[in-house]
Amino acid sequence: MNNLKHDFKDDDAPPAVALAELADRIGRTYADGVGVNHVDGDNLPRRAEVAAITELLLEVIFPGFNERQQSRRENVTGDVAELLKEIYSQLFDQICRAIQYNCKGYSDCCECKVMKRANRAVFSLLGSLPELREIMKADVAAAYAGDPAATSYDEVILSYPGFKAVTVQRLAHVLYSEKIPLIPRMMTELAHSETGIDIHPGAKLGKGVFIDHGTGVVIGETAVIGDNVRIYQGVTLGAGNFPKDACGMLIKGNKRHPTIGNNVTIYSGASVLGDITIGDNSVIGGNVWLTESLPAGTKITSRPPEHKLKFANEKS
Repeated sequence: MNNLKHDFKDDDAPPAVALAELADRIGRTYADGVGVNHVDGDNLPRRAEVAAITELLLEVIFPGFNERQQSRRENVTGDVAELLKEIYSQLFDQICRAIQYNCKGYSDCCECKVMKRANRAVFSLLGSLPELREIMKADVAAAYAGDPAATSYDEVILSYPGFKAVTVQRLAHVLYSEKIPLIPRMMTELAHSETGIDIHPGAKLGKGVFIDHGTGVVIGETAVIGDNVRIYQGVTLGAGNFPKDACGMLIKGNKRHPTIGNNVTIYSGASVLGDITIGDNSVIGGNVWLTESLPAGTKITSRPPEHKLKFANEKS
């Protein structure tokens, strides 16, 4: 471990002098531009605004369940129309920022296409909301049917972390599919920080996905999950290995995560790794380490631990 120290030339220097010296040293680390959001250049999308937009989208999906004032039944459509205008304005701005920042330094980036791309992406997301809402109804039903502790659909929507993580991921996936940089991952990481469930925006999720409890679940970018899949806490759908190119750089974009069939249950602590396929109606037991494909209808469990009684007079 590096032995870090302040390394001031004069420990007795006045604070203003010491701080000026420190500012100069820190400033030199900015010279390469890494990790600096310059005010005089194309700026990054703002975390707080992306978080606010995500909450507005959730309000459209389930009106009245967020912090906004509840609507009367006859006014819901009008209230949603106002929400859509607000979302369009804010999301368009943040997407423009993301595209411009990502394209900075590329000679083939035509700025005149930024607004066109942003407009298409926003309407792609907003246009998907009716279908996404129906899919999310199936997610709610799956959670209610799959958890004996669930007392109502409303309880699932209000309080289940797995449901929120899946909902946000479905929204982010639309922008990911439109190749919008930065924002989809920002959305899913906001959900990750709140729920402890890490689902990459690139993952493809079927209908009726239920993540029970959920803490520690990790689902990778190229994972594909079928309909009516139940996943418990601590499950990893990860990559088995990370192939590199001739220059030693990781190869990005290739399929490296599992494909999970329909009606599959994966119990807590299981790790399913690599570009493998788990057939329909399979069950993967807790703490299983799996790197090979399974045919439909397979049940796989880890070997039970051996129990050995140790008596007080027995030597160690």
